Amino acid sequence: MRLLVVEDTLDIAHVVRFALVEEGYAVDLAHTATDGLLLAQTQDYDGIVLDVLLPDRNGVEVARQLRREGRSIPILMLTAQRETSDVVRGLDAGADDYLPKPFAVEELKARVRALTRRGGAARTEQVACGNVVLNRATKQVLVGGQKTSLTPKEYALLEHLVLHADEVVTRTQVLERVWERDRDPDSNVIDALVARLRAKLKELGATARIETVRGFGFMLTAAVA
Repeated sequence: MRLLVVEDTLDIAHVVRFALVEEGYAVDLAHTATDGLLLAQTQDYDGIVLDVLLPDRNGVEVARQLRREGRSIPILMLTAQRETSDVVRGLDAGADDYLPKPFAVEELKARVRALTRRGGAARTEQVACGNVVLNRATKQVLVGGQKTSLTPKEYALLEHLVLHADEVVTRTQVLERVWERDRDPDSNVIDALVARLRAKLKELGATARIETVRGFGFMLTAAVA
């Protein structure tokens, strides 16, 4: 999953980003409302962590504009303001949740997990390809009914491949869903991650196979018995 964090206080922005990367998310940062709004309008995110007090524009206005444009992306607002009226303004503007500063990192993680589960009717919590089953709420992976452990990046890649099983997934799509925006698309980290996940699935006896589609990207398919 890919998140956008819009926070102008650098220390807080980096703490939030580090905490969410630990959870397995790909995280982009913006430090102004203008930059955050542009990213939200042009990129595909699974959630936004949005500060209220930004240097160029109030985060409540950003949330309101995104909702006016018909964008349903879940929004968690961060603020040092604790008055009930401020909370009401944020929620009425279209925010899904509200977290006052200072906050505990574990609470932030829990709220973001809850936030990204809100995908409407189109969101499916359990997905599978062959005998590989993912629970997107708990990030649990079963191969042939047995629990297995993946790194956050391996899980993010597998989740995206399973969601697009039998479709070609380009290198650019892998970068957008698994890494942050500043990663070089020609970097061999993609190939290294794919190779590692492919080897792990084979070792575990998975019937799902990652194929390389030369010149295009990768495809996850279920082996035919």
